[in-house]
Amino acid sequence: MTGSFYRRLTDPGDGWQAFESTDYTRSNWGPELQHGSPPMALLTKLIEELAAGSNLRIGRLSLDILGAVPVAPVRARAWVERPGSRVAMMSAEMRAERVVARVTAWLIAGSDTADAASDRYPPLREGASQPIPDLFADAGGYFNAIHWRSQRVDDGAEAVSWFSAAAHIVDDEATTALQRLAAVVDCANGVGKVLDPEEFAFMNTDTVVHLHRLPVGNDFGLRARASIGPDGTGVTTAEVFDTTGFIGTSAQTLLIQRR
Repeated sequence: MTGSFYRRLTDPGDGWQAFESTDYTRSNWGPELQHGSPPMALLTKLIEELAAGSNLRIGRLSLDILGAVPVAPVRARAWVERPGSRVAMMSAEMRAERVVARVTAWLIAGSDTADAASDRYPPLREGASQPIPDLFADAGGYFNAIHWRSQRVDDGAEAVSWFSAAAHIVDDEATTALQRLAAVVDCANGVGKVLDPEEFAFMNTDTVVHLHRLPVGNDFGLRARASIGPDGTGVTTAEVFDTTGFIGTSAQTLLIQRR
């Protein structure tokens, strides 16, 4: 990995951690706006650090984008929302001039259910890649910090892409597989698009990921498709894979606007 989405700054000493947002966080929707994935990855990192040493693992991550996230210095913190030994909720939020993003996670106590394990879908295998959509091909910023391999699929089938994070989350600090997944899963909206981006903007307000097992590695497949309603609202749903098989699902609420 080369570079990072964020660099640590001196903590303000009030329970928050301070970070500089690098150009790798920059979105395709505007030069001053962060893509949704870097905030999700950073806040997931803080929750994992808070949960370290417990017998709890994350089963759901829910990112809510509460406002425009600027490519600027930000502060972030994590806390226990609902304590518990078997089920707990932890939250983390990012603040610029106000709170702009929040991740809420349900954590579940670990136990041995290997003999009952099952997957809804067979493994997804990566094939030869094709050019990614023009909207993202020359966007730079965040798209310089990931490897995106769009796949060829049959007409009418859900779109499939594979992603790898190419940057650390913070400085050169170690990243977990879950953090690396969080750094790319928001891309399902771009993978599953069904609208012409020259005619419509389709920004997601959230990303919710359910994981029946934790991911491994740094290669993640998203099989996604958007559904567009008649009144400016849409939803993108995706099945999420690592190289060993199906790991969960994601869903995103879309704001649809004509350009």
